[in-house]
Amino acid sequence: MNLFQQVRTHIDNVIAAMITSGELSDDVRDLPITVEPPRDASHGDMSTNVAMVLAGKTKSNPRALAEKLVEQFKTFAHLSEVTIAGPGFINFRFQPEFWQQIVPAILSLGEHYGDSDMGAGHKVNVEYVSANPTGPLHIGHARGAVYGDALALLLKKSGHRVTKEYYVNDAGSQVDTLARSAFLRYRQACGEEIGEIPQGLYPGDYLIPTGHALKEKYGDSLLSALSRGDADAISIDQDEIASSDMAYPPGNSETFAVVKRFTIDAMLDLIRGDLQKLGIAHDVFTSEQSLHDAGAIPKAIEALTAKGVMYRGVLEAPKGKAPDDWEEREQLLFRSTDFGDDCDRAIQKPDGSYTYFAADLAYAQHKIDRGFDSLVYMLGADHGGYKKRMEAAVGALSDKKVHADIKLCQLVHLFQNGEPFKMSKRAGNFVTVDDVVEAVGKDILRFIMLTRKNDMVMEFDLAKVKEQSKENPVFYVQYAHARAHSVQRIASEQMPQALERSQSPDVSLLNSDAELALMRVMAEFPRLIEAAASAHEPHRVAFYLQELAAAFHGLWNVGNGHESLRFLVQGNPQL
Repeated sequence: MNLFQQVRTHIDNVIAAMITSGELSDDVRDLPITVEPPRDASHGDMSTNVAMVLAGKTKSNPRALAEKLVEQFKTFAHLSEVTIAGPGFINFRFQPEFWQQIVPAILSLGEHYGDSDMGAGHKVNVEYVSANPTGPLHIGHARGAVYGDALALLLKKSGHRVTKEYYVNDAGSQVDTLARSAFLRYRQACGEEIGEIPQGLYPGDYLIPTGHALKEKYGDSLLSALSRGDADAISIDQDEIASSDMAYPPGNSETFAVVKRFTIDAMLDLIRGDLQKLGIAHDVFTSEQSLHDAGAIPKAIEALTAKGVMYRGVLEAPKGKAPDDWEEREQLLFRSTDFGDDCDRAIQKPDGSYTYFAADLAYAQHKIDRGFDSLVYMLGADHGGYKKRMEAAVGALSDKKVHADIKLCQLVHLFQNGEPFKMSKRAGNFVTVDDVVEAVGKDILRFIMLTRKNDMVMEFDLAKVKEQSKENPVFYVQYAHARAHSVQRIASEQMPQALERSQSPDVSLLNSDAELALMRVMAEFPRLIEAAASAHEPHRVAFYLQELAAAFHGLWNVGNGHESLRFLVQGNPQL
């Protein structure tokens, strides 16, 4: 049940009748009319901009049009007052029974309250986290993970068909370095003294179990690679590292391939475990290497070439670079400026190898081929330059039929009692998700991550988020939840007949100002879901829960002073 939508439907019916009677022309349908709570609660319960929107379309006076509409709106059910404010806002005030009907509706719908068909089955791909599989997730990943997961759930609730996806960057130099780091830990597991971890490798202790797992599966057999002449592929020699410009040559041996695949799988298991601790499970894991193996990059380039947006040319020097750092060279370029980008983008280097953006093109084509209507990418703040180029890529590959929304998650600064939180020894140089979940718990972490908009820097104090005070939003909401459960528990012990009647209550008994205030906030939830889903802003739900908790606590406090307004009144199970 969406009371705001009911009022909007009434307004649409009035407009349709005025079109039929000739008072309005047919071109005023489907205008951006809103129905929402007024900014000043003293003005009424709901407010609409219908008169100003219609006036803008019909070139008429909004105040005069509002006066004409008000006469039509007076037929609305349960209406107690309709007034005009400012340049033409129309405000509604309703009788208590209008709000009281929300209570049995919520009892009947349960967790389905707020479900919407707004998405109309629109197929959405939400890609989030997508951290390189080189170690456990850190606190920076947690923000994008929570934001992406909350958005995916929000879109599902609003009627979209959602696929939650993780893109595995398992191609390139970083995973080669990871494999060498794991092989070093394997040598350690086989009894070798490895000394300090060479600079450039991953130093975290989290690779020690991977080394032992390699030893358990392959015994000492992988060491034979060192004596077969393919040592360059996997071995680490600190003197060679110090004297070589290319410290880690690409691995090309069978042994290296085995170590690399085994290590990537181990890291993905580690990442899945971290995500599970956050209450997150993706539907799909897509491998970048699989796109390379399937020839997806040449296919994407071929598709763009056929559309006439690929050419060979020379890019201008990047802004801020010294002239001697730049060399003019002809490259294969994507004409991304035709699709809103700041400059055209290189797809292939002069040596014939592909740029990283070329793989992004292939991945975008892969998603489009799977039939998604829109794509949401969750990226870190350091990927700001990818926003326009990815939007351009999706627009070009889909002939502008698929929409891309690139979301950037800003940094998280972690504190403990106001002091910067120390780095994790296990991870080597960052604070892991596991560290934070162990410190504060999954629910607190998820909630606090949604108390700021994704593009705002966040300060997260491990001590403050556990404080039991009104100033701590997560405690304030959880306390309302706990109080609600306490009412049910006490009722089941002292007034079981009250719970029996709660499925078909006489809601007309709930008519105090505090009770009606809570109902008004409860009634906003379906509208909030649709608005948050449309804007891709799940933080609105966290803000709403604080408002809901405040209304609930307000009613609770009124009951402390007026026995008749308590949740449980002895001798009055009907109430």
